[in-house]
Amino acid sequence: VDAQVDQLIAVIKDIGDTDDTATTVTFGTLFYKYADISDSLVGILLRAKKRNRLYYKGDMLFQTKDDDVVITVPVA
Repeated sequence: VDAQVDQLIAVIKDIGDTDDTATTVTFGTLFYKYADISDSLVGILLRAKKRNRLYYKGDMLFQTKDDDVVITVPVA
């Protein structure tokens, strides 16, 4: 599970926008990029959020409905 979370964080850092405090990406952008890697993105996002590795509003994210939700990974 930790390896999946680490991989997700790496993808977000790769495709997201980074400033001095965090890297951000919308769920829609991440969903389309991550579809080639894993079909369990939402589950991995939930586990990463519970481990305080990333943040977003709400709990369960759904394709199309939540495409504009911003996912934030703090700079370590």
